[in-house]
Formats: sequence, structure tokens, C-alpha cells
Amino acid sequence: MASPELQTPTSLTPARITSIQPGGGFCLGLEQGWGRLRRAWLRRFRPGYVRRMAEARQGTCEDCPHDILDRRDLKLYRNVCGYHFGSAADPFRPPNRLRLAQPGRAELLFFGLLFLAAAVLFGAASAFWHAVFLVPFATVVVLGLFVLSFFRDPERCVPADPDGLVSPADGTVTHVDKVDEPDFPGGRALRISIFLSIFNVHVNRIPRAGRIVGIRYFPGAFLDARHKECAVRNEQLWLDLEEEGTQRLLRVKQISGAIARRIVCWLRPGERVERGERFGMIKFGSRTELLVPTGHDLDVLVGIGDKVKGARTVLARWKGTGG
Repeated sequence: MASPELQTPTSLTPARITSIQPGGGFCLGLEQGWGRLRRAWLRRFRPGYVRRMAEARQGTCEDCPHDILDRRDLKLYRNVCGYHFGSAADPFRPPNRLRLAQPGRAELLFFGLLFLAAAVLFGAASAFWHAVFLVPFATVVVLGLFVLSFFRDPERCVPADPDGLVSPADGTVTHVDKVDEPDFPGGRALRISIFLSIFNVHVNRIPRAGRIVGIRYFPGAFLDARHKECAVRNEQLWLDLEEEGTQRLLRVKQISGAIARRIVCWLRPGERVERGERFGMIKFGSRTELLVPTGHDLDVLVGIGDKVKGARTVLARWKGTGG
């Protein structure tokens, strides 16, 4: 019998996902408020653009509660809204030249302006008043660089390994064990758990090519991601993937931590995904778990304490032709 921390979080109740960023919070409210101002400005001063976007909008969303004017408005609702825009009509899909995570741009803008104002204030005070203000000036600069570093989103070269399962996250492996999971054959699954510190890249990746068959969100606590009850008490999102070819079930769990207060997942059920593809992130320290069916046809290639890279490190490999 698995210990309490290894069991499915039966103490948590699934909640309906209403946003790609479940829950609430200051930064989510900031993004929603900015969206309302932007849409009001466009409707008042750029009615032609609004008409073009309405003609380009595709899909259906019955009794849609979301105000979708262009693709930017889908940032918060893509996995719960039936509307979408074709790439030809999408002027807001620039290349990620700065290598910064798109879900973190609101935080980067807000904290960037805040830290810039503070740096100017303390810098001026140190120049015209007293050198002691260099201490808070340096602190603000370091904090600004940390926030910038946290939201980095580097490109990754996915290994050419047809039988490999790549890591869904950067971090340190904390568990490699079998756990109780009723949805898996025999009610058991192999779990590989990864702790993400505040210094790791927090963008999550798809471990295998396949089709998304389920997304479940569980509101919960915000214990430290290394706490023994983190997996059963913390807020988390489950992403279920049906592996291409074999139809095996894989599950990736995004689990919040003590500092992480925002889980982001922008995929839709039924969507096809590629190995190594970005699908979300957890903001400010967290835990990501990969669960696969148990059996003797899987070689686990990592152990507790190993450092792994999302989309780059092969965690395990199906024996023979797994894919």
C-alpha cells in the first residue's frame, strides 16, 4: 500500500477550469484589467480592426462568457473557449526572440516598471543624498534580474529517440516510485517527480507525442513543493495524454508550491501535441510529476537527485518500439 503522500489527492475536489491560469490572484486581475482597457480602446478608436478580427474569428463558443476580440484575448481562455484565429489573421504571434515565457509577460511588465521606478529613485538618492541608498538600489537590481531570469524560455533540442520520454520540466528528481493511480491499468503507475526551484526554467513540456484526452484542476493548499503531503494537498492540474500509436495513458501533474500561486496550461482536450512542445508553466517554485503505466517494458534512466532539463533529458525509454 502506498504511503499517504503517494496516493491520488482524494482530499481535493476537481473544479471546473475557467482560465488557462486556474485560481485567482493579483497578476491575473492585472491581466484581465489591462484586457478590458485594450478592448475598449480598440472598439472606440479602431472599429475597422475590430470588424476584421470578427470576420477572421473561427470556431464556436455557445453563450460565450469571454470577450474575445483578437488572439491576445485567448491568452487566458484558450482551453475553455471554442474560438480561435488562423495564423494568416494573427498579427500577434511574433517569434520569441527574447526567449521569455509568454504567460509571464504581464508580471515582467508590472515588476519591470516597479523595479525601474525604484532603481531610479534609489539611484538618484545615492547620487544626491547619501551612498547608503546604493544598498536598496543594488537589491532592486538583483530582484529585477531574478524575475527576468525566472521567466526565461530557452529553445531546446529534443533528442532523436523514438522510444524516449523526455522530461516535462527542469529541476531535480525527488521520487522514482510506483504509486496508486486508479485511472491506470492495475490501479498503479510509475511516478517520476521533479522539484523546480526558483532558479529553474518553469516552462513545462510534453513528454511524448499524442493526443490530450483530459485536463483536471484541483484547488488546494500551497505547501512547500518538497513537503511530504504536497502531492495530495496542494493546488494542481492534471494533463492526461494518450500516447501516439500505443494509446497508452501518460499523465503530467503540475503541482503548486509555497511560492508558486499560478498554474498555467493552455492546451485543449482533443488537441494533438508533439514531444518537447511547450504546454504551460508554474510560476515561482513548484513540482511536476510524470506518471506512466507500470510494467517490465520501460527502462528508467534517472534516479533521485539527478538534475534534468525539460524536453532535453530522457527520463525513461520504452524497450523495443515503444512509439
